[in-house]
Amino acid sequence: MADQSTPSEVINPEATASDTGDSGPGISRRKLLGTAGATGLVLGGAGTAAGYAAAPAQATPLTSLGSGRAMFHGKHQPGITEGLQARGHLVAFDLAAGAGRKEAAALLRRWSTTAERLMAGETAAHDDTAVARDAGPSSLTITFGFGNSFFARTGLDKQRPASLDPLPDFSSDHLDKTRSNGDLWVQIGADDALVAFHALRAVQKDAGGAARIRWQMNGFNRTPGATAHPMTARNLMGQLDGTRNPKPADSDFDKRIFVPASGSKDPAWMANGSYAVVRRIRMLLDDWEKLSLKAQEDVIGRRKSDGAPLSGGTETTAMDLEKADPKGNYVVPANAHARITRPDRNGGAAMLRRPFSYHDGFDTNGVPDAGLLFVCWQADPLRGFVPVQRKLDRGDALSTYIRHEASGLFAVPGGAVRGEYVGQRLLEG
Repeated sequence: MADQSTPSEVINPEATASDTGDSGPGISRRKLLGTAGATGLVLGGAGTAAGYAAAPAQATPLTSLGSGRAMFHGKHQPGITEGLQARGHLVAFDLAAGAGRKEAAALLRRWSTTAERLMAGETAAHDDTAVARDAGPSSLTITFGFGNSFFARTGLDKQRPASLDPLPDFSSDHLDKTRSNGDLWVQIGADDALVAFHALRAVQKDAGGAARIRWQMNGFNRTPGATAHPMTARNLMGQLDGTRNPKPADSDFDKRIFVPASGSKDPAWMANGSYAVVRRIRMLLDDWEKLSLKAQEDVIGRRKSDGAPLSGGTETTAMDLEKADPKGNYVVPANAHARITRPDRNGGAAMLRRPFSYHDGFDTNGVPDAGLLFVCWQADPLRGFVPVQRKLDRGDALSTYIRHEASGLFAVPGGAVRGEYVGQRLLEG
């Protein structure tokens, strides 16, 4: 859990009647949602419960939260640079016995068609479950990636990127292999739980006989708009989590997060893509919550209330690593998580963190199975995730209170242009 901030959440302003015009029975939901401009947002429709109840089932959503729309087609796949979403599902598939490149291509074609439709607020092309019938797109994103094992299964070994080599072992790993890796990976995020589940079910049904689910995990974040102003999210330890995240406005953002279109060691089909490291990190909350507030802050190196460094200032103030107290001790302890994960302490290593919290119930002793579905994005995991995790392995105060229980690394190709499906340049190249 590196000390890097999430991109600012965008809260869509609620539309008025003059924004949308007449949304009567003569205008379909597809037409309404298809008017999203370059911003990728559709601004909401009827402003009252009465107006919504009188509208047809496919009417524009009641509030701006449901109207948020991400674009399926683009330079990069959706679900990478968008702000944190309230609900998420991560799911990995293995190709079925006998399935190869042809079946994989057909599957990615189906998945891409489904993703494009659902992200536009439309129904699935076949056997729609109607779970999301009353909602708008709710900023739904669906992202697809390939695991290391995919390439041997499809006869594409020569196209497997070197960056997709298995991650090294770390001392904090307690990995369940049945919940790690996979041939294919899908990330689903939305600002509405039913919209997210609807997409998960559609993706599973589309897999048909070509692939079977290897593992699946459910996550959540704070709903956009729940706070007085956009702010860095909190994790289940109560800490602001993601203070130093790279931002799209940074001059070197693309270089750090996305594979360049030319001059890369990666194969051409990965142009404008990224690599996702996925880790299920269990938080030992009973032990954590026994610590005093000061002890918790010393573990992280930041104030719990506002995320400011212990050396002073606000959340965005640069951390003074040399500042000492009257006894000569570092104000930010030497093994504090925020100190160890700083990019300038790791050869400039940076990754875009886009996690979800999770809670999978309690054991028979009442111990919560809860923590973080850690997802981070980088142009090269050997220069992003790996050096930071190695540094944490050598002595991080937070390691006592967390356990890495599952892991995966996936190559996520660039976005699909219109008329193309995700991964087409790999599968038909």
